[in-house]
Amino acid sequence: MRRSLNVLIQKAAVPKIRFHDLRHTHATLLLAKGVNVKVISERLGHSNIKITLDTYSHVLPTMQEDAVNKIEEIL
Repeated sequence: MRRSLNVLIQKAAVPKIRFHDLRHTHATLLLAKGVNVKVISERLGHSNIKITLDTYSHVLPTMQEDAVNKIEEIL
């Protein structure tokens, strides 16, 4: 699969990307959109959500700000 991806990347003349990069982007986008961490963890095949949270915790600061905004809307 990696070879196929590399061929597509060369044909598209885009910067090189690895499957791991796609996986990381997938998880980050889902977290940023508020998808439940348990669901993301299962999609990634992590044995528990701690692994997911430890790996993708860089997304959480913006999620904290979103939570504040949502509670302000409610109040």
